[in-house]
Amino acid sequence: MRRWIGLLMLAVAGSAWGQAGLSTKWEELTGPDFIKAIQQSQGVCLLPFGIIEKHGPHLPLGTDLINVRFAVEHATQQEYAVIFPAYYFGQIAEARQQPGTVSYSMHMQLALLQETTDEMARNGCKKIVIVNGHGGNEHLLPYFAQSQLQTPHDYVVYVYRWSPSSLPGRPPLHSKTDMHAGESETAHTMASRPDLVHTDRANQESGADQARQHLPEGVYTGIWWYARFPNHYSGNGSLATKELGEFDMKAWEDGIAGVIRAVKADNVSLELQNQFYKDAEHPLDTKQ
Repeated sequence: MRRWIGLLMLAVAGSAWGQAGLSTKWEELTGPDFIKAIQQSQGVCLLPFGIIEKHGPHLPLGTDLINVRFAVEHATQQEYAVIFPAYYFGQIAEARQQPGTVSYSMHMQLALLQETTDEMARNGCKKIVIVNGHGGNEHLLPYFAQSQLQTPHDYVVYVYRWSPSSLPGRPPLHSKTDMHAGESETAHTMASRPDLVHTDRANQESGADQARQHLPEGVYTGIWWYARFPNHYSGNGSLATKELGEFDMKAWEDGIAGVIRAVKADNVSLELQNQFYKDAEHPLDTKQ
């Protein structure tokens, strides 16, 4: 109960402070304190990546952004790092028919993300961890990280996507379908922003799989999600519990904190990346 009250107070206050007395939030730091923060973080900066989209009839449009920032802010209380401001410019074309969804072109998504990480690096963030909070980015972000090999950069992009599946001691789920705005995601938002969760509305729309496409295994088409979940709702949010939400969010926080520690200790990735850039200039000289 004491932990729950503390988390709620932090969510309401909207601030996150590290052990050194410096805010972990980029936008809250003064210029001189930003320099100290980069030094304190050893150049590790986090980019929590959410989205603006419908989440059933009962969760806020910014659920992914709210939850990923909540987890990141609490993780940086365990291991200090600088958190970039709210970022939601990702892939959500499959929900363009739903009210409130903000969907940018693919060109804009990649160009803006590249300029954002470039600017972060110019300000001392030489190790950038993109913490993904949106399932629709699961292909976009690894592709973006891979594209960093195309031209030289003096920083490394890391992508972290946490999954709660098969965690020891995790409260059991009560639903078989649980992909979007369902039992798990509703529970997570109960932990991050309980004031924005309307479980009494969760059954106003169906989150059942409509299975309207019949194609062989291994065949992909962009309309697959709409074919299965036209309401942009997958599962049953009314089954969510605070117990599940607190368990998952604590596990997510711990996972992010572990990633921060590992990235701080990583002195290999940039070295290898720089060697790759050098080798790529003269491929015919590469030993075969």
